[in-house]
Amino acid sequence: MLIGLSRDFVESYAMANARRVLFLRSAAILGAIALVPASTSAVTETEGETYKQLDLFMDVFQRVRSNYVEQVDDATLIKGAIEGMLSSLDPHSAYLDVRSFENLRTQTEGSYGGLGLSVTMDEGVVKVIAPTDDTPASRAGIKAGDYITHIDGKLIYGGTLDEAVDKMRGPPNTTIKLTIAREGRDEPFDVELTRAIIDIKPVKWQVKDGVGIIKIVSFSADTGADVQSAIRGIDKSLGRKPTGYILDMRSNPGGLLDEAVRVSDAFLERGEIVSQRGRQRGDTRPYYARPGDDAQGLPVIVLIDAGSASASEIVAGALQDHNRALIMGERSFGKGSVQTLLPLSQDTALRLTTARYYTPSGKSVQEGGIEPDILVPQLSDPDYAKRPKYRESDLRRHLINEAKLDRTELESDTNIDPRFTATADELKEQGVEDFQLHYALQTIGRLTATPQMAASSPKAKR
Repeated sequence: MLIGLSRDFVESYAMANARRVLFLRSAAILGAIALVPASTSAVTETEGETYKQLDLFMDVFQRVRSNYVEQVDDATLIKGAIEGMLSSLDPHSAYLDVRSFENLRTQTEGSYGGLGLSVTMDEGVVKVIAPTDDTPASRAGIKAGDYITHIDGKLIYGGTLDEAVDKMRGPPNTTIKLTIAREGRDEPFDVELTRAIIDIKPVKWQVKDGVGIIKIVSFSADTGADVQSAIRGIDKSLGRKPTGYILDMRSNPGGLLDEAVRVSDAFLERGEIVSQRGRQRGDTRPYYARPGDDAQGLPVIVLIDAGSASASEIVAGALQDHNRALIMGERSFGKGSVQTLLPLSQDTALRLTTARYYTPSGKSVQEGGIEPDILVPQLSDPDYAKRPKYRESDLRRHLINEAKLDRTELESDTNIDPRFTATADELKEQGVEDFQLHYALQTIGRLTATPQMAASSPKAKR
């Protein structure tokens, strides 16, 4: 029984749909004939099965639009079908409608009023990937792995990620209250924040103890050029070259592949930086460094943590494999896949996983991430020991590493080095607010210290 639609409409729609399906089938068959030999029965069987599945889809579509308790427009149903199709693949493939596409453009190109959070959806709950440095979220103490359960007292469970992001963004100087659930805490707690203009400046630098510190927040447009400018700025501020550089990519969620290549190139004289391998044998594309090391061979330490993902891991992996930098901190996020933006219209697109990337040694960082040369816990964070790490391997439907990694090895970073015993309170008394950075500065000092010649003993008098 059909309610809400006239019989004439249903019949005319069915006839039109039948003609459309027939036309599509004919076109598909003609295309197949042009591309595939007629003798390939296996392909024909596969196509036949595909048509059966498409018939099933159209049947479900018709039944839903005709029998659902409330009238729903076709665009909503089709959008839901597309989103469902892509969500069945992996966590990073998605359909970008007008709003999502604009959000992506903003993240890579512009500025917005908000909190400075990278978030994802985990079992219907908004989960923090990482707060952006020097934003309302980071200053309020929000941590990677936190769950946001309420916004301004309203439960957001079961909604979409876009809806949550839209609520968190807003005009600068307006307040918002987030309810946070953090593992290790017995009860959720509220955090009140004031929105600000999140001006995406991917690179910041400073000089401390004669060492150039370059903080890369994200890999957006011109990040590579900004890193080169940072190196020049550091040299100019000192009037000479520093004793070394610290490349801080902690809580950096990644971004553009090309910019990761440019950042790596700034510290490499030659050699492969990264390669991406797609579905087909011929889909391998390597990226190489151009002659010239902007850092002129000076010591480099790279800081990473569980929030360092994608493009951050490309840089860390390249510098590690070429023995150009000492990697320090925690095991990285483990996102070793490449997403390609495939435009569908002027303001919609597909973000589709099209390849895996590999470090110069041929290692995939998918699931396993980049293992630091020296594991340094963030002892200045009082919640460090209690808070579990959130990585790619924790995401539903994540791509499996072809090397089939040992799960026990993936959690080896939970074993704290017995050398690191100081508490957050003890470090605070010593004026150490960032232990990982502090340790990196000390390490560069040790690496560049000039050995002192032993004083000669005075000759005995005869």
